[in-house]
Amino acid sequence: MKVTFLGTGTSQGIPIIGSDHPVCLSNNPKDKRLRVSVLIECEDFNYVIDCGPDFRYQMLRAGCDKVDAVLFTHEHADHVMGLDDIRPFYFKQGAIPIYGHKRVLKSLKKKFDYVFKTKNKYPGAPSVMVNRIKNETFKINNLSIVPISGKHGRLQVFGFRFDDFVYLTDMKTIKDKEFKKLKDVKVLVVNALRIEPHYSHFNLDEALVFIKKVNPEKAYLTHISHKLGFHDEVEKTLPENVFLAYDELEIKI
Repeated sequence: MKVTFLGTGTSQGIPIIGSDHPVCLSNNPKDKRLRVSVLIECEDFNYVIDCGPDFRYQMLRAGCDKVDAVLFTHEHADHVMGLDDIRPFYFKQGAIPIYGHKRVLKSLKKKFDYVFKTKNKYPGAPSVMVNRIKNETFKINNLSIVPISGKHGRLQVFGFRFDDFVYLTDMKTIKDKEFKKLKDVKVLVVNALRIEPHYSHFNLDEALVFIKKVNPEKAYLTHISHKLGFHDEVEKTLPENVFLAYDELEIKI
């Protein structure tokens, strides 16, 4: 399994438009972050988690020529607003399977009504195969995927476990019964927005406490804002098995 970090930034990305914050002015490529998403390649199948407004460029940059499934963590704009850019994949492959909580699918139908139409559909619009997921294991192409439910402030969000890899973003709290799904994970990805506490995201200290409790072999921090600091400086302060993810980072599991 190979995981490519398509984007590791928060909702506005880094740099933020018009910002003179030092991190936004950094020349280090690792300080430049698109909206958060990952590509998982496993046995010739490509799975994308979240499809934000940078999706088109992320696919071009990653050299990705097919998408077998798009999984959504939740319905916020930085995680869904690239859905229209599945069009090239649709033209090559046909309807693209998407997976999400019923609430997320309802939101997508409202935002992208033309994608979900079955009558009088514009011929240039993409089509999707809708798969509603609950908080129970499901399969795509014989691969078992375990949803992990948490709270993003008051909003329910899903993370996902692919074998020994777990991806959690926009998490603030997680119940004990969900935490048990993280047992013996080898690679954990979790959000760490900034140094200061935040009402709906882990800050750095909370993320590190969570990682220590999970005890993976390796952990990577994502959904990062400019307020976390410079990539190279923050990375020096982390435990030896914890790393700051950055755009285009590839890891094999």
